[in-house]
Amino acid sequence: MFQGFRSFLLRGNVVDLAVGIVIGAAFTAVVTGFVTAFLTPLIGVATGAVGDFSKQAFTVGGTDFPYGAFLNALISFVLVAAVIYFAVVVPVGRLQARFNPVKDQPVAKSDCPDCLSTVPAAAVRCAFCTSELAGRPGFPAQVTTSVG
Repeated sequence: MFQGFRSFLLRGNVVDLAVGIVIGAAFTAVVTGFVTAFLTPLIGVATGAVGDFSKQAFTVGGTDFPYGAFLNALISFVLVAAVIYFAVVVPVGRLQARFNPVKDQPVAKSDCPDCLSTVPAAAVRCAFCTSELAGRPGFPAQVTTSVG
């Protein structure tokens, strides 16, 4: 029973997931600190406000509605999403495009019925024996064009 539990815990994907969660939590703290320390005050400077709306509220029928806390959370979310996108998603996308370029789709091929060489299925003539392939089984009919 414990051997199965141990093999489950030491499985690669469980350990990778645990490491990802820990790194994600640490990265979240860094991004939130950056947003709180730099970006939120810049918004306050740009709008002429303090940058902290948590004290903002209105009262209806004796009940307080602290909309400032929601505004802080909304602004923080948008700023964190922007930081993640421009600091992580865009650079990682560029790295993946650089190191894993899109591979060309393989061309459909058929064997020439005369010399048995492999040629593209859209070929009209065999590149090896120059026999005409158009209209033969596995090859398209010859395309005719009229001039004049």
